[in-house]
Amino acid sequence: MSTAYDVVVIGAGTGGYVAAIRASQLGRKVAVVEKQKALGGTCLIWGCIPTKALLEHAHALKIVREAEQWGVMLPYGAPALNMGTVHARKDKVVSGLTKGIEFLFKKNKIDWIKGTARLAGNGKVEVFEGDTQTLDAKEIIIATGSSPRSVPGIEIDRKRIITSDEAIHLPEVPKSLVIMGSGAVGVEFASIYRRFGSEVTIIELLPRLVPVEDEAVSAELEKSFKKQGIKSLTGTKVTKATATATGVDLEAQTPDGKTQKLSADILLVATGRGPVTTGLGAEALGIQLEKGYIKVDQMYRTSVPNVSAIGDVITLGTPGHPQLAHVSSAEGVLVAERLAGKDVRPLNYGHVPGCTYCDPEIGSVGLTEAEAKKQGYDVQIGTFPFGVLGRAKMAGETDGFVKIVADKKYDEVLGVHMIGPRSTELVAEAVLALRLECTVEELMQTIHAHPTFSEAVAEAAHATHGAAIHL
Repeated sequence: MSTAYDVVVIGAGTGGYVAAIRASQLGRKVAVVEKQKALGGTCLIWGCIPTKALLEHAHALKIVREAEQWGVMLPYGAPALNMGTVHARKDKVVSGLTKGIEFLFKKNKIDWIKGTARLAGNGKVEVFEGDTQTLDAKEIIIATGSSPRSVPGIEIDRKRIITSDEAIHLPEVPKSLVIMGSGAVGVEFASIYRRFGSEVTIIELLPRLVPVEDEAVSAELEKSFKKQGIKSLTGTKVTKATATATGVDLEAQTPDGKTQKLSADILLVATGRGPVTTGLGAEALGIQLEKGYIKVDQMYRTSVPNVSAIGDVITLGTPGHPQLAHVSSAEGVLVAERLAGKDVRPLNYGHVPGCTYCDPEIGSVGLTEAEAKKQGYDVQIGTFPFGVLGRAKMAGETDGFVKIVADKKYDEVLGVHMIGPRSTELVAEAVLALRLECTVEELMQTIHAHPTFSEAVAEAAHATHGAAIHL
């Protein structure tokens, strides 16, 4: 195997492997360095795919428990969950997808160099896997991703106090689960384990659940969670967590300054993710870092020539670079095309869809109502509930709504926020609407099929002009 390459990618997650494939398609000789035993990175092995597989199992269990409503009789009594089977199916899904990436590497003649990478300067990448191997690269793309991050004073033992890495593999359903953090990871695991039978409590430091979403979405989620039996403690700070032989004892400071004591079988710390740069040699090479993140420009160039970085490991110098698989992939394609000399343009992060796969699902893109007002827009709002739709009634999924945020002056759609059935799919239409600078009137005049969930988007547009048909 030759050690000289046009492009060496460090990390085979959704950013890295996509960048590698696109670079190979454009005629570059490519190698990918990955220390995991499988390709696909955090999203495929530890994050997006296994968690969503568990969510599908949770949804299936919900349907089975409500079987009599559907005219399906279960002759052997109440359904029971077999966690061994659940994990086996989840792992089969993950394995099939990782093997699919291996196939794509072979198809595109990409070399997978197994081991841990370190930048050695002058286009050289050292790979440690037993013996040391040195690769020569004309261009290097760093795509090392992120890992779960704890908070000061909370010691993760990975048995009683765990991260999402352990939560996807719990051999048994805990009787009680406390979750720190109500971002996507926190609320998704809340949905999973509540459906599986756990008593779930979410503790969020900020005043509302899913704080990056529109306030109306946060309120709807908290209402739905309460109905499901999920407790939400917002504006609350965990001050102490101690693992014991049988569980975890916690102390939390409530909004009124009082101390509340809690106990649970498991504490899941879901307070965000930090960059993976330790041991990479980035700082020694002269690459500028900010709180561990690699600083890049709009074309993902680092401060060192011929070294680029993409995905969860980067910062663009402004707060809030989204740690999302589809963002990493888009950045990977852009860098691969730039290195091949193609004309590329910076990504518009205002058009990145956010998807949270809790129950009910959340999909959003663009400005929230509060953000639009803060930016000086004369805002008009239209909201339509899923529960009115025939399709939602058929499916028995009637919680939630679609909300459109628009500029009254030009009628332009500024943001779309939805919570309810299939929201993570429906948001794609909203992304296209923003990208094409769609007006509310154009969205109204776009015929939506009946009976579908997508009718809620059209009806929300009508509602923005005060002309909802079915309200």
